[in-house]
Amino acid sequence: MYYSDDLIEEVRAKNDIVDVISGYVKLQKKGSSYFGLCPFHNEKSPSFSVSRQKQMYYCFGCGAGGNVFTFIMEYENYTFVEALRYLAERAGVELPEQDDSEEAKKKAGVRATLLEINKLAAQFYYAQLKDARGEHALGYLKRRELSDDTIRAFGLGYSGKSGKELYRYLKSKGYSDDILFKAGLIAFNERSGPYDKFWNRVMFPIMDANSKVIGFGGRVMGDGQPKYLNSPETMIFDKSRNLYGLNRARTFRKPYFLLCEGYMDVISLHQAGFGNAVASLGTALTSGHASLIRRYVEEVYLTYDSDEAGTKAALRAAPILKEAGITARVIRMEPYKDPDEFIKNLGAEAFEERIGKARNGFMFGLEVLEKQYDMKSPEGKTEFMRAAATRLTEFDEEIERNNYIEAVAGAYHVGYEDLRKLVGKMAIRKGLAKPVVRAKTASGREKENGIVKSQKILLTWLIEEESIFRQIEKYIKPSDFSGELYRTVAHLLYEQYDAGEVNPAKLMNHFTDEEEHREVAGLFHTKIKELSTAAEQEKALKETVIRVKSHSIEEATRNLEPTDIQGLQRLMEDKRALQDLEKLHISIN
Repeated sequence: MYYSDDLIEEVRAKNDIVDVISGYVKLQKKGSSYFGLCPFHNEKSPSFSVSRQKQMYYCFGCGAGGNVFTFIMEYENYTFVEALRYLAERAGVELPEQDDSEEAKKKAGVRATLLEINKLAAQFYYAQLKDARGEHALGYLKRRELSDDTIRAFGLGYSGKSGKELYRYLKSKGYSDDILFKAGLIAFNERSGPYDKFWNRVMFPIMDANSKVIGFGGRVMGDGQPKYLNSPETMIFDKSRNLYGLNRARTFRKPYFLLCEGYMDVISLHQAGFGNAVASLGTALTSGHASLIRRYVEEVYLTYDSDEAGTKAALRAAPILKEAGITARVIRMEPYKDPDEFIKNLGAEAFEERIGKARNGFMFGLEVLEKQYDMKSPEGKTEFMRAAATRLTEFDEEIERNNYIEAVAGAYHVGYEDLRKLVGKMAIRKGLAKPVVRAKTASGREKENGIVKSQKILLTWLIEEESIFRQIEKYIKPSDFSGELYRTVAHLLYEQYDAGEVNPAKLMNHFTDEEEHREVAGLFHTKIKELSTAAEQEKALKETVIRVKSHSIEEATRNLEPTDIQGLQRLMEDKRALQDLEKLHISIN
């Protein structure tokens, strides 16, 4: 569905960001902004800032930020269009119903119908659990020590033995065989025709982050196979991008998730007070799962089964989480198989203690690895240390790598410098590094990061001080900023200044991706070092402007083709502008 820029801006303008966020977060006014505890990470001191003037929010703790659309997208896990519709309804703005694309309209209709069917199916399964037909299934859940409140909260149910109950019920509601098949609830047999995909099973409704039923898992009663059966993937159900229990865990104020293997582990943990437990849906952890988790937390405790399969799953999951920027820790379940058994036997307090003793994911991997070597022999320990050093080469950042080298050296009683040299040797052997000839003062990456920081600082200054913009606009152009996102933001900001209306929140309407919103918000909330005098501020500003311009010239020079006469002329103009900048006095009002 396409909505015009004017309509999007109307919706945004009619939803004051302070009023909207106040419905989710307790805010207190401090100066010109409002502050509260960030809803996107756990914190004790408020670092979550909301500006009525800018109509933007920003967390100085975790970096979450954007306009009112971003907040609803991040908090409610909505798409941009879903956030737009929600805020339009809140503000009483009527959105056009007609879609330019009939295909898109049809697709949206099918999606809505599938959600309706799944909701009805969940209600039907729950009702069956509570009547005589589900007595043995309810007995099973009671033997697993689940309370009535827990059964109700997770919407647990039962699918009957005949294999036709749900089909007949949904047909009575007027749904066609075709749409029921698309929902993944009905299968077809040439002899018997349509039948329930789930029968004689305890049913676990699978919900998305917004508590909409998108699929089911079913645990067979008796000796049937498979023991657990999940809905097939549908238009609304992608098991690699959803997590069981996320709808409840995302609002639980803990800075980490407990990642389990199965439904019962999640439910048992929630019942014991660990409401931050989630599980992947009958599949190994994927990068899609990790990306989803990263929206809410930066740390995950793996609570997989204590058997060999669980250990292998933990070893596979840890690097996937690390790649997504998530720290992984491993909780040992011994002497029990899983969290459900552990809690039933030792209780919640003992599990909390295990959380406190959780092993770092990398160190856990080494503990598993060392079992492959004879650590009592010099040869075996040497081979193990070579293998450990090889794994240490996987850390790209030098500080992080050195910290892990120190931890491994301490754990296995070897010299830090000896291990560091071995890591360097293994990196060369793997082709990840070259022998060092001489020390460098700064890496290219460090220099690049410095330039990026300068550009962020400059954009923050420009959004807050029109006088600064007017002084430097003829020297600094949007094209002087690195990267497509930064150049686009600068271009839009320059356009707003030309139009006489600087509105960063409106500027963000140009972007619909949640991550882009976060990054753009960060551009306008960069922390600038506090300087005591105006002269110091002006000096810092001038240095920042010159740094941005100089880097732009360096990049243009590096990429200039010898035959590009126009490019050469622009380069000469930029060099003259840089000379003028160096002579310019930039004042801060």
